[in-house]
Amino acid sequence: MRFSISLLTVICIASVIGTVLKQHEPMNNYINQFGPFWAEVFRSLDLYAVYGAWWFLLILAFLVTSTTLCIARNTPKIMADLKAYKENMREQSLVAFHHRASGELAEPPEAAAQRLGRLLATGGWKVRLQQRETSSGAGWMVAAKAGAANKLGYLAAHSAIVLVCLGGLLDGDLIVRAQMWWGGKAPYSGGGLIADVKPEHRLDERNPTFRGNLLVAEGTVASTAILNQSDGILLQELPFAIELKKFIVEYYSTGMPKLFASEIVIHDKATGEMREERIEVNHPARFKGIEIYQSSFDDGGSTVRLKALPMQSSTKPFEIEGVIGGSSQISNGQDKLTLEYTGLRVINVENFSAPARADVDVRKVDLRASLEQRLGAANKHDAPKTQRNVGPSITYKLRDAAGQAREFHNYMLPVDLGDGVPVFLMGVRDSPAEAFRYVRVPADAKGSTDEFFRLRAALADPVQRALAVRRYAARVVDPSRKELAPQLSASAARALALFSGVEPVPDSEARGGLQSLADFMEKNVPEAERSRAGEMLIRILNGVLYELLQVAREKAGIKPSTSDEATAAFMTQAVLALSDTFFYPAPVAMQLTDFTQVQASVFQVARAPGKTIVYLGCALLILGIFAMLYVRERRLWIWLAPAGSGSQASMALSSNRQTLDVDREFERLRDKLLPTKE
Repeated sequence: MRFSISLLTVICIASVIGTVLKQHEPMNNYINQFGPFWAEVFRSLDLYAVYGAWWFLLILAFLVTSTTLCIARNTPKIMADLKAYKENMREQSLVAFHHRASGELAEPPEAAAQRLGRLLATGGWKVRLQQRETSSGAGWMVAAKAGAANKLGYLAAHSAIVLVCLGGLLDGDLIVRAQMWWGGKAPYSGGGLIADVKPEHRLDERNPTFRGNLLVAEGTVASTAILNQSDGILLQELPFAIELKKFIVEYYSTGMPKLFASEIVIHDKATGEMREERIEVNHPARFKGIEIYQSSFDDGGSTVRLKALPMQSSTKPFEIEGVIGGSSQISNGQDKLTLEYTGLRVINVENFSAPARADVDVRKVDLRASLEQRLGAANKHDAPKTQRNVGPSITYKLRDAAGQAREFHNYMLPVDLGDGVPVFLMGVRDSPAEAFRYVRVPADAKGSTDEFFRLRAALADPVQRALAVRRYAARVVDPSRKELAPQLSASAARALALFSGVEPVPDSEARGGLQSLADFMEKNVPEAERSRAGEMLIRILNGVLYELLQVAREKAGIKPSTSDEATAAFMTQAVLALSDTFFYPAPVAMQLTDFTQVQASVFQVARAPGKTIVYLGCALLILGIFAMLYVRERRLWIWLAPAGSGSQASMALSSNRQTLDVDREFERLRDKLLPTKE
């Protein structure tokens, strides 16, 4: 018993691991998540395919065999015990019971036995009477029993373990693994079209058990499910095809999705029958013994139009169109890059709640108000709305000739982060294990990036830089002190050259931006004077960049901007964004300008014959546990011996568990059946 409980504990822990840890993912995903060492340790334990691991299947098989033998060995004994009343109990044996009593009855033994038997029967006891000959005459034994369901609960609970394990073996990877071991099947790890995959990577539509995913785009038909394996995939042929007519998604006011549904048509390959179904989450369709669940949704090949925004001075802006899941070739001079369109998200709900402050005085916290913000009705109008839909976004990769790729995530619309000016977020990361790092490009008065990149282009133009320096010096220097103009012009030109990267700082890795200014000051300004000099340099830089913006607008035929708070906020964010562009690892940033969305549904298709067996096992387990815990098996004996014109009664009660309820029940039976006697 202890060994079996230990095995059940191992199975429970393994099942938790299999639920929490995504199964049959590519090995690179696990390396990114756990690191090379632990990823290899977990792989050696088969934690990436727990339900098909040899040790998991071995434990299940052992439990099935062991528990089945236990049931087979004990069932005959239990059934025989259920039929037995044990009426042959001797009078002397009754004295040894913990619950015992004796008394005198006025009736003769036979009449008393009949009366007591009827009383017990009306109380739910099963009764058998036995007559015995004694030296003083005929005596009667009243044997009664109740709570036989306790032993049936034992059989039900143990049978439930067998059924659940059998269902797990049937619906697990055992059948699929068996076909790979002995049926010549092997996972497919290549690419290309599904139609080109060879038969050794396909499972027959009569496969008795499987669970796979099927992606269907709107207006298309699919009939081959994908079974993920740790080292590739297997293709499962279905006896029908699914046509997705329409994918429906509904959202809450916050932009969070509240309903996924698919309107589909099922085409039977054998008969040509067509059946229309609507599938929602937790409302699957069933056809030919296969359950079709709404698992998730994906992009079905949306077309996108992107505008390449130059992040380096040598890059020219251009537009390009593509399809999600496809790729395009672009060039950066002699460098060839592959643009891979990986994802389009039309709805992006982000949390804009303020971060918790570490210096909050707990004595000033209003606990009642804090609780009321989190409890109560769901439609409270005064609750702070921290979730906000920030619009569509595009995810893409830029892959170089060596095959190295970076992933980018850019939002289509400007986002108000509370800094005074909306910004376009342009994210980048080197690997999926990292979080995106965002460049915040300020939006202009028209809600576009034109103003910023106009300023970015002017910063790379030496003619416009020189003109901005002259105008800045002319605006700042007092006409009565014109001798200061050359010195201020030199300082402004030096600051602008350092910031634009034209004048590199020796022994510095910075290619421009504020980091170049910081490195320059660290090498050329004494530490005691850096603070004052830094403030002066930043003031000069901001002023000359403002003039550079006016020069750029004048060149574009736009009237000069007004000097107000909105312009000041724009320039503050623009200076930071310009500084960040020097660290941007790509020559261009792709901005989403237009798209035509094509939805796709991801269905989970499953043939699970073990599901019914598992459900039956769960029902038996519940009944068995309740029977064993809450049903007490009791046996009662009353020996009636002749005593003059009456009877001498001796009563004893046994139970499989000694509890206070048994004590109280015995007292009730004694008071009801026998007169009180010391």
